[in-house]
Amino acid sequence: MRIVNMGDWPLSQEDEQAHKPGGEPLWNESHYFDFVSEDGELGGYVRLGLYPNWKRAWYWACLVTGDGRRAEVIDHEAPLPGPGLVVAGDGYTASCHTPEPFGSARVRLSSAGLSLDLEWRTSGGVYGYALTPRYEVPCEVNGTIEGLGFRGAFHGHGERDHSWGVRDWWSISWLWSSGRLADGTQLHGMQANLGVALPWPAFRVPPGGELEHVADFSAATEFDGDRPVETVLRFPGLATRVRPLAFAPVTLTSAEGAVAEFPRAMCRFEAEDGRTGYGWTEWHQPPGWQEHGWRPPT
Repeated sequence: MRIVNMGDWPLSQEDEQAHKPGGEPLWNESHYFDFVSEDGELGGYVRLGLYPNWKRAWYWACLVTGDGRRAEVIDHEAPLPGPGLVVAGDGYTASCHTPEPFGSARVRLSSAGLSLDLEWRTSGGVYGYALTPRYEVPCEVNGTIEGLGFRGAFHGHGERDHSWGVRDWWSISWLWSSGRLADGTQLHGMQANLGVALPWPAFRVPPGGELEHVADFSAATEFDGDRPVETVLRFPGLATRVRPLAFAPVTLTSAEGAVAEFPRAMCRFEAEDGRTGYGWTEWHQPPGWQEHGWRPPT
């Protein structure tokens, strides 16, 4: 298993397990799982965020279709999970399990309007961030889905990530994007909107190959009001346009009443050389987000 670790902290298989919480109120441990079919007609994501100092968890699960329909389970008052990351809330039960560290992960959800039983199997390697304890894992995704009129086997691709530490949703704006082109190329880029150029976390996986870090990544987004219309991901030698197909947003309210919007969307990816594909993109919008630099510095 190829591990590309850009950070100063050593990334090991033990990091797939739970981490000792810090004392900060906003310390959290986060598990993300997203997926999209090869034709872009069905996709979704799951996030489990553990907030031990708040004595609760956030659980999000969303399923969308290419024509914009959405089913979801959003719970910001979930109890902290037990072993196996099992969560039970009002009208749903869910779990996130990693039977094979860095190799595979399993997500299950049972609810009235949405049920998932999916496996994320690593394809290409594992990427550790440089600026924060976090890693991303490009994957093939297989299993079963029931929701929005769909019921049956699912095959597609996606990415999962795991992070831990302080995350202030109400002060930092960022873009995160991950997709797969039809020839099998996988792309990932993340950029905090700070108005300064930094070595942002980005990687590429060639068809059937291994993950490689990409230097000098940047992104720029056009908005219609608060709604993202198009993002250009600038990988060296390959600009890729990302256009939302179906949104699955979440609103986040702090203990002090500050409100952040988290528009996440299943997207179509269009590389400048003509290749196309699908994936997920998020444009996090804390209070005053319009003042952040959504274009790279010139």
